Amino acid sequence: MLEVGRNCSHIAHADRVAILVENDTYFSVVEEVLERAEKSVLLIGWQFDPRTQLDPINPPHGAAGQVGHQMRRLARTKPDLKIRLLVWNSPLPIAASQGMFPQRAIRWFNSNPVDLRLVKPLSLGAAHHQKILVIDNKLAFVSGGDISVDRWDTSQHLDLDIHRVLPSGEARKPRHEVVMMVDGEAADGLGQLARDAWQWVTGDTVTPAQVDYDPWPASIKPTLTDATVGISLTVSGASHTIKTRDVESLFLDMIAQARDLIFLENQYFTSPVIATAIARRLGEPEGPEVVLVSTGESPSWFDHATMDGARAEVLHTLLEADVHGRMTAWHPKTVGGDNIIVHSKVTIIDDRMLRVGSSNLNNRSCGYDTECDATVERREPDPAIRGVRHHLLAHFLGVPDEKYAEAEKTAGSVAGAIAALNTKGRMAPISSQRPGWLGRLTARYQIGDPSDPANAWRPWKRRKLSHRLREEVKQVTRRAPDDYHDPDDA
Repeated sequence: MLEVGRNCSHIAHADRVAILVENDTYFSVVEEVLERAEKSVLLIGWQFDPRTQLDPINPPHGAAGQVGHQMRRLARTKPDLKIRLLVWNSPLPIAASQGMFPQRAIRWFNSNPVDLRLVKPLSLGAAHHQKILVIDNKLAFVSGGDISVDRWDTSQHLDLDIHRVLPSGEARKPRHEVVMMVDGEAADGLGQLARDAWQWVTGDTVTPAQVDYDPWPASIKPTLTDATVGISLTVSGASHTIKTRDVESLFLDMIAQARDLIFLENQYFTSPVIATAIARRLGEPEGPEVVLVSTGESPSWFDHATMDGARAEVLHTLLEADVHGRMTAWHPKTVGGDNIIVHSKVTIIDDRMLRVGSSNLNNRSCGYDTECDATVERREPDPAIRGVRHHLLAHFLGVPDEKYAEAEKTAGSVAGAIAALNTKGRMAPISSQRPGWLGRLTARYQIGDPSDPANAWRPWKRRKLSHRLREEVKQVTRRAPDDYHDPDDA
């Protein structure tokens, strides 16, 4: 399915691929690989906070455990090591919510060889949303999360965790993240992407690092070996960049070609283009099961206003299209019933395609913000990819992976397995009740969710995307089986 020029910008081989679930694992690996880095550390992020404790459970004495101090120490003690950080220059409202980091981080490194640069958005209101880390051009990470003070959590997602706090001592909500780590040619491909971005922002050319050691952390067993990896991008085409919509194209190709299962774990779900593609599959008598895992309610007021209402409207519309009863949408909860923030961006198709990255299932990620995803493709279902999916669902349900696998085998579907194991209510259905007039208006015009610089400040031009979704659903319901009942009638 992966094709350069159609749904990805680069295809490369990786000897090893690992899926790191939760940032306690990711941060621990980052701490290890930073210490071993010899010549190059290149990080691209939506956010970066040098105060981040990579190991808040067992931190070194004083501030030494903060990633900014670690980088400063390494840059001083390793003259050959160049540490470059490329971070979005976020607008004032967002920067204020982040304690004015990364802007304040520049002062951390003023007299130090760590080189931090801020990236201006390609368009007014757009975000630089890629999350990439490359170590010595031989090991690379792609994720949906950033190295920041509010990102750490464990797979337990405790209601109260004394280690999950801001530097101020304020407690943070439980959060779910997923990272893909690759080596080989795939790491070099992500390294080239990062070097190109650095050159575009700074004008400086970065030569690929040449090292003799293997930076793969000994503590991490590969999830997959001998893998084909596609790198997909979104670049808006503004500010003299080349317009690239790999992210959206690959979402549509994956949905169209799925045989048995479309598994989506994502922070947002508002794109009418992606929803239209799913509606088409839901109308097929022998189409795939569709499972969405997302956050119950967005933590920020802006996302709650612009994304949650739009998601409710999209889900309500898809419920109409689900004439064969094959789609379910869930949000995970803690033991105490609190919402877990699902910030990961994972797509698994038929247990043979595994995609991880920065892209949300919304308009912005498909054409307005700057994004990067990595996808592993197998010809047939792979037990290792199935194991990743089983682990993601099992850890939300609070059961061992083996117990979830057995439940899915018995039930014959993901929804059936969740229903069988969800005795403590750890996963709750996301409401598909149609929102009020404000939510419907937000969804119809995709307020705050432009799909292209051409319609960024012309929301009326985005209405046709919602109209296409409604038309697709009408076509599906016209072909509905005799025993189908419209949800609105019920």
